[in-house]
Amino acid sequence: MTGKFIVIEGLEGAGKTTAINAVAHILIQHSIDDLQFTREPGGTPIAEALRNMIKNGLDNDPLTDKAELLMLYAARIQLIDNVIKPALKAGKWVIGDRHDLSTQAYQGGGRQLDQTFITTLKEQVLGDFKPDLTLYLDIAPEIGLMRAKARGKLDRIEQQSLPFFERVRQRYLDLAKQDNTIMIIDAAQSIDNVTKQIEQILTKWLTK
Repeated sequence: MTGKFIVIEGLEGAGKTTAINAVAHILIQHSIDDLQFTREPGGTPIAEALRNMIKNGLDNDPLTDKAELLMLYAARIQLIDNVIKPALKAGKWVIGDRHDLSTQAYQGGGRQLDQTFITTLKEQVLGDFKPDLTLYLDIAPEIGLMRAKARGKLDRIEQQSLPFFERVRQRYLDLAKQDNTIMIIDAAQSIDNVTKQIEQILTKWLTK
């Protein structure tokens, strides 16, 4: 029996790590304990190298928006083909820290890249592959960024302007309303309340 692919999405500071741990705990409670954890970009040697360039850039060679987009898809397909699909085929349940919805929101919404270009690239690279369930942790950008700053030095993406993240959030919300496999969670709540909401959503989904 093949496994399922569950993805956690959200802005910086939304609490993705806490949510991932909560999802894993709930799955284990339902006797699903053969788990594989992934992150994007990253998860394979090539994808991790691309992650480092995307997040930190290179001196004297500014990363263009389209190059960033192409690097994200290169990293993604490495992870899908070499890690995620084999894990699912083996019956593992994969819990992902970000997936393609991030690209739709950050590069499509934040960077405002041409949507037709992104859609075409997605179709060519991913085909019909998508998560079985996505939990989107929704939070106001100013709150999320304040939390991110409290963690330490911000990376290249986290240093974008507030309007950038406002566009990212809006694209997340727009896309979530169009896809019934994406569930919106209010990440401005306390950790306990966020965890309870995740448990309610996941338990209902698992019992379908």
